[in-house]
Amino acid sequence: MFPAVGFLLFLVITLVFLSVAVVTGLKASRKRHFVAVAGAVISLLITIYWAERLGTLYDLDEAGFMTPLHLTVAKATSVAYLLPVITGLRTIKNSEGRKFHGRIAFGVLILTVFTAVTGVLMVLMSEPLTA
Repeated sequence: MFPAVGFLLFLVITLVFLSVAVVTGLKASRKRHFVAVAGAVISLLITIYWAERLGTLYDLDEAGFMTPLHLTVAKATSVAYLLPVITGLRTIKNSEGRKFHGRIAFGVLILTVFTAVTGVLMVLMSEPLTA
C-alpha cells in the first residue's frame, strides 16, 4: 500500500471511530463506547505508522517551523490520549466524573484536529523527495 493511501484510509477510519465514540459517550452506551474508543486508538496507531512512512517521501526540513511544531503537538496529543482513558475508567465506578471525562475527551479531540491540520500543512510546505 502506498503511504498516502494508507495514511488517508486509516485517518478516515480513525475519524469514524472517534465520531462513534462521541455519540456513544453522549448516549452513555458504555459497551459500544469502549469498542469505539479501542478502535479509535488502534486505528490512530496505524495512522501514525502510515504518516511516518509518508514523511519519508518529503523533505520535511523545507516546512520550516511547521515540522517541529507538528511533531511537538503530535507527541503531546499522543500522551494526552491517556487522560480520557484514565478519566473514562474512573467513571465506571463513579459516574459523577462523567462530565469531566467528556470535557477532557473533547479537549483531546481538539488537539487531534490541530495535530492533523499541522501535519497536512507540514506536508504541503515540504518538497517531495526525488528518487
